[in-house]
Amino acid sequence: MRHEPATAVSFDFGQTLVELDTGMLSARLAERGVVAPREQLDAAVDEGWRAYNEAIRRGVSGHPWKIMMRRLLEAGGVAADALDAVVDWLWTEQPRKNLWRRPIAGMIDVVIELRQAGVPVAVLSNSEGRLADLVDELGWSAHFLAIADSGRLGFEKPGREIFAWTAERLGAPLAAVVHVGDSLAADVDGALAAGMRAVWFKGDPRRAAQMPDAERIAVCDGAGALRRALRDFGLRF
Repeated sequence: MRHEPATAVSFDFGQTLVELDTGMLSARLAERGVVAPREQLDAAVDEGWRAYNEAIRRGVSGHPWKIMMRRLLEAGGVAADALDAVVDWLWTEQPRKNLWRRPIAGMIDVVIELRQAGVPVAVLSNSEGRLADLVDELGWSAHFLAIADSGRLGFEKPGREIFAWTAERLGAPLAAVVHVGDSLAADVDGALAAGMRAVWFKGDPRRAAQMPDAERIAVCDGAGALRRALRDFGLRF
């Protein structure tokens, strides 16, 4: 099937533009008397995101953040009797000290290149309501025409509403927007269902190739491959 060239891009935030700062997480846990070395947390990150994706697929109500963090900490060696209290505390602290702040190499450079070429770009994230503050803290506010923060909007991925809200602010029809994100359930499935195209960041190429909408999906493992994927979808930058 032939598709019109894409004209705009939206980016997930956590695990796409930035990753979990496990050093900061370790330090925050230490404030509560919980010992979890950064190296152990690094090794547990993938397990946490598997739990997150499964929660999205099951349609778990509320924010799956706590499910992800609980599984990450459990896999990172935090004692079972401390998990619930520390996860609740981290959740309440997240708006004040967001743990997702370590830039992923090269990704913001792609955003800047898109904007310099006149391509409208947005952030589209399931977040806690203060994502715009964090983007500003990182010095990135000027690069995005819109920030779709589910915590402020009251609707979240993979629901169509947040994708439609973002496309409207980008001034493009849903079919002309490419969404870039790491979560198959929230980002890829959500974007495709809304009518967008999707780049699955650090996804599984074989699984993507077997999906019904494979022609609307690309997979990349870093900034270089992302550039190629976006250009293949017709973006000129």
